[in-house]
Amino acid sequence: MEQELVSLQTKAKEQLAAIENSSQLEEFRIQFLGRKGQFSTIMKNLGRVPKEDKPRMGQMANGARKEIEALYSEKQTALASCGKSPSQSSDAIDLTLPGRRPVIGKLHPVTQIMNEVCSIFEGLGFAVAEGPDVEHDHYNFEALNIPAHHPARDMHDTFYVSDSILLRTHTSPMQARIMETQQPPLRVIAPGKVYRCDSDITHTPMFHQVEGFLVDKNVSFADLKGILTIFTQKMFDKDLELRFRPSFFPFTEPSAEVDIACVICGGKGCRVCKRTGWLEILGAGMIDPEVFKKVGYNPEVYSGFAFGLGIERIAMLKYGIDDIRLYYENDLRFLSQF
Repeated sequence: MEQELVSLQTKAKEQLAAIENSSQLEEFRIQFLGRKGQFSTIMKNLGRVPKEDKPRMGQMANGARKEIEALYSEKQTALASCGKSPSQSSDAIDLTLPGRRPVIGKLHPVTQIMNEVCSIFEGLGFAVAEGPDVEHDHYNFEALNIPAHHPARDMHDTFYVSDSILLRTHTSPMQARIMETQQPPLRVIAPGKVYRCDSDITHTPMFHQVEGFLVDKNVSFADLKGILTIFTQKMFDKDLELRFRPSFFPFTEPSAEVDIACVICGGKGCRVCKRTGWLEILGAGMIDPEVFKKVGYNPEVYSGFAFGLGIERIAMLKYGIDDIRLYYENDLRFLSQF
C-alpha cells in the first residue's frame, strides 16, 4: 500500500503540472480529491493494513493528500490570474467606463415651500424676523391676550420646560417681541418651527409656521383680504377664490378661518375637499386692541391684522400629499420627487 500511495502522489503531481485550463483542473479534482476519488479510496483501504502499520500509513496518506490539495489550490489561483486581463483586475480602473456623476442634494420640500412663502411676502414689503424656539410663557400666551387658565391654552397642547418656559406653540410671540421694541408702521413675517403635543396623519409634534402681521394707521379687514388674495394666487399659480369663516383667536378680533377653492377640483367638489369645494389654509384676523395695550400702542390710533399659516399644510395642498408624516420619514424615494 505504501508503494501504491507513492505512485498515486507522483501521478497526481505530473497530471496537475500538465493542466492548462479550469475544466481540466475540475476533472483532476474529481479524479483525485473527490468523494469517490483515488485518495478517498486509499483512505478507505486503510482497514486492511496490519494494526501495527496503521498509524504510519494513515499519517503518510494524510500528508500526501494535503500536499496534493495545496498544489491544487496553487494551480487554481494561477489559472484564475492568468484568465484575467489587466483591465479585468479588481484593482484596475477601466478608463473606458462612463464617469459617475455625484448625487446633488436638494432642499427638503418643507424648506422649499418655506422659502417660497417668505419670498412672496417679501415681495409684498414684509420684513422677515426669527425668534427663539424655547419661549417665555409671557410672549407665547400672556402678551397675546391668553392669560393663565384661559381655555384657549388647551387648544395648543404645550410642551412645558418649566412653569414659565416652554417650546413655542406658534410663531405669534414675535408679534409682541417686535412691537415692544419698534413703532409702527410694521409689516413683518416670522417663519420658524413650532411644537405641540399632537401626532396623526395631519399633525406632527413639530411643524413649521409663518406668522405675519401688519400694523399702521387705518388698516382694515379689506387690507387683510387683499394681502391674502395676492399670496394665494402667487403660491398656487391660480386665481383661486377665498372664503372667510368667522372663528375665534384670543389675539385677533374679529377672527376668521380662511379657505381657498379646492386646488384639485377648482371648487367643484372632490374627495380631497370632502365634496365641499373648499380647503382650509390659514387663520387670520384684526389684532385685538388688548394686544396693542400690552405693548404700549394706542388702539385708537393704530390698527392691524395678523395671520398664521402652516407650511406643511401649504405643501400638502400644493403637492397633493395626504399624510404629513411623509415629510419626516426621510424616505429618499419620496423626498427626491421635489
